[in-house]
Amino acid sequence: MEQVSTRLAVLSPSATLAMSQKSSELKAQGVDVISLSLGEPDFNTPDNIKEAAKKAIDDNFSFYTPVSGYMSLRNAICKKLKEENGLDYKPEQIICANGAKQAVCNAILALISKGDEVIIPTPYWVSYSEMVKLAEGTNVFVPAPASQDFKITPAQLEAAITDKTRAIILCSPSNPTGAVYSEAEIKGLADVLAKHPRVIVIADEIYEHIVYSGKNTSIAKFIKDQTVIINGVSKCYAMTGWRLGWLAAPLWIAKAVNKLQGQYTSNPSSIAQKAAEAAYLGPQDSVEAMRVQFQKRRDLIIELAKGVPGFETRVPDGAFYIFPVVESLFGKKSSKGDVVNNADDLAMYLLNVAHVACVSGAAFGDPKCIRMSYATSEDQIKEAFKRIKAAVEDLK
Repeated sequence: MEQVSTRLAVLSPSATLAMSQKSSELKAQGVDVISLSLGEPDFNTPDNIKEAAKKAIDDNFSFYTPVSGYMSLRNAICKKLKEENGLDYKPEQIICANGAKQAVCNAILALISKGDEVIIPTPYWVSYSEMVKLAEGTNVFVPAPASQDFKITPAQLEAAITDKTRAIILCSPSNPTGAVYSEAEIKGLADVLAKHPRVIVIADEIYEHIVYSGKNTSIAKFIKDQTVIINGVSKCYAMTGWRLGWLAAPLWIAKAVNKLQGQYTSNPSSIAQKAAEAAYLGPQDSVEAMRVQFQKRRDLIIELAKGVPGFETRVPDGAFYIFPVVESLFGKKSSKGDVVNNADDLAMYLLNVAHVACVSGAAFGDPKCIRMSYATSEDQIKEAFKRIKAAVEDLK
């Protein structure tokens, strides 16, 4: 009898990966699909980082490392946190993982027991709610609609906290919306949480350096003892496939995560660690160069989105996504009989008719929207929106 565990049965598959797979299947059939579905920079990893990895292989960094990562890498991360964020951490408070995704899950599994509540502002990254389910926690969704620039208020946060609340997951800059909380907004949330010391903030800052005005502020600046910072090298150093993320946390949480990770994956790749070390200690000009290109693409995609009927798009302040409200298109039909009843239908319509892959907002907790990534070339963005506009204009 084929029967998976109840733990797995309650999980939903990743919508972003599912759409990526569907678009890959069409590409395999010879269809020219433009993917705006995955949050993956199209830049190559900077040369100095690749050279460090090659040297690590030649120097035989091929053995097990400490579960939490090489001391040299953790020291490099501490240096980064001090110089860029003004935060003091010791290497014992840093745990390196197989990507920031594992770091998030590590924190949730280390903190959440059955029945514990986790506050998740909506829209949210698709995996947060599933990780809470895996930990047998209870998701408490707090709506942050487009009318609020996709950000929750201190009053909303205070109202959501109960005696069962154990954590809040805060993503800024945001996936899927690109929203960035200002320092004043972060402090407002921190002031609420300071009154509830049992509540831990899991602060996903993986898009930290992809900000288009000002600088990202970590909530750890205000409530460090209640904060688990999540970060990594995937987005700002174009190292998605290297799978190297990390968390910085109060020592008791770091020790718990170390214990957990030691039992199910042990250390991340030794070679990826040496590459990440070079990323943090080497020149940072490539980070700024990529940010500048992302900003150009943002400006382009916003201008093109304005020309699509039924797209209501806010200008994102960070990351590399737009999250247009598209509900005015629901209930319409194409000349060939395609019916768009919801965001899922629209995403499939754009894939099958326009051959452009994006992701329904339903997967991110906001069924009125769709997510589009502009982590691709300007030419691809222009062609994608030429197709999207034609397909949407055919909906009556």
